[in-house]
Amino acid sequence: MKYDVIIIGGGVVGCAIARELSRYQLDILLIEKEMDVGLGTSSRNSGVLHSGIHYKPGTIRAETDVKGNAMMAGLCKDLKVKYEYLGKLTVAQNADEVKTLHHLKEQGEANGVPGLEIIDSDKMQKLQPGVTGIKALHSPSTGIISPYGLTIALAENAMTNGVEFSLGTEVTGIQKGQIGFTLTVAPRKTIQTRFIINAAGLFSAKVADMAGAGGYRIYPCRGEYYILDKRLKGALSILVYPVPGHGSSGLGIHLTNTVDGNILIGPSNEYIDEFQDLATTAEVMRKLKKEGFELLPQLSQSDFIRTFSGLRPKQNPPEIGGFKDFVIESRKDVKGFINLVGIESPGLTAAPAIALKVKDLLAELTSLNEKPDFTGERSGFTGHFCELPKEQRADMIARDPDYGEIICRCEQITKKEILDAIHNPLGARILVGIKNRSRAMMGRCQGGFCMPRIVRILEREFGYSPEDYLLKSAESPLFSGWMRG
Repeated sequence: MKYDVIIIGGGVVGCAIARELSRYQLDILLIEKEMDVGLGTSSRNSGVLHSGIHYKPGTIRAETDVKGNAMMAGLCKDLKVKYEYLGKLTVAQNADEVKTLHHLKEQGEANGVPGLEIIDSDKMQKLQPGVTGIKALHSPSTGIISPYGLTIALAENAMTNGVEFSLGTEVTGIQKGQIGFTLTVAPRKTIQTRFIINAAGLFSAKVADMAGAGGYRIYPCRGEYYILDKRLKGALSILVYPVPGHGSSGLGIHLTNTVDGNILIGPSNEYIDEFQDLATTAEVMRKLKKEGFELLPQLSQSDFIRTFSGLRPKQNPPEIGGFKDFVIESRKDVKGFINLVGIESPGLTAAPAIALKVKDLLAELTSLNEKPDFTGERSGFTGHFCELPKEQRADMIARDPDYGEIICRCEQITKKEILDAIHNPLGARILVGIKNRSRAMMGRCQGGFCMPRIVRILEREFGYSPEDYLLKSAESPLFSGWMRG
């Protein structure tokens, strides 16, 4: 089949573009090499909605971050995604760092960031008791969001509006024709399209090379994190960051609330060679744990429940470091190829604004006619049952007894929520897909209680055999067979 548009990459940016373009009368296919959307950089980050203080005025990075931040409340309301604007303190420990605060404030104001204020230690203590420093820049428009929740919601809404998704499909070749492109995908299948949008994240330079739009290079940069137990919920009322060092490739190790009540410590910042090396290392974990005890004195050893890491697609090599502006371009030399390269932080915040820029670039190449039946709202119950009022929960159990059976004890996730996660519109059946939709396996025991129950649900109600159970890909089987017949 021939499509009008193929989007390569199912991260938050690719899914935001898919949803934005689903407003128009276009045949759209999104291709993602993983077995679900948002399994790469888009879900392995701090989940922060950045205000826009860190980016040079006049850059695409600054423009899309501030605009995306302003769009997020309305978008999340439509898509039923959790978010919260907590604000952030960027804390200075000495006079040189105070100078940096003034620079960040001026830069942020030039970018249109609202409400910026440099405050003294007394006001810092009122916002976050126990924080140490001589001055801080308060940015009230900084927030938090579920990054995988947003990506899934964007994808499902795009699908509702007619976008097709091909998960577990890797693009291996792109051939430019007289009109449009022919894509080769594994194994040996070809797909035709008029336009390609490259939103492949860490692999965006590789896709650009395939299309004949080379000249870019991506350097993977790993950030490692600790996840803290929900026992500490409420210990952090505002995000607290250090002043970033000159030429740093990240914003420094910090504490970050999540919308579900955990606290993250991290990320570290290390250039690596492998594009899929998501290891966490003993040395970095020791450093993060030390930072955690210094920043949250009430911490105990048992509060550290999990580690994870993510990779940033850096354009600058390690000897340069720092940040380079996003590439968002419609290639004149490869007509019909819209190229996005180096979309690292604040790509999560900027995603809806990036989608608008891509839409405008596509509109220069073809006419866009709006659909009369586009719906921007996500249908169905997408919250967590345990967060509802007691009377409403009782009503829902009376209508469907599966709401009355707890499968995940740590997160209080019901059987009905697991079934809904399995029946997701995108058809993802991997365990991580169920986890990201339901929050099962994200609690203190990390699946020790609920994973065997989820396995039984998949076996009894969906006919799974041992070889069908995958953690996140075909290379991550959970079982090799039966122990007894």
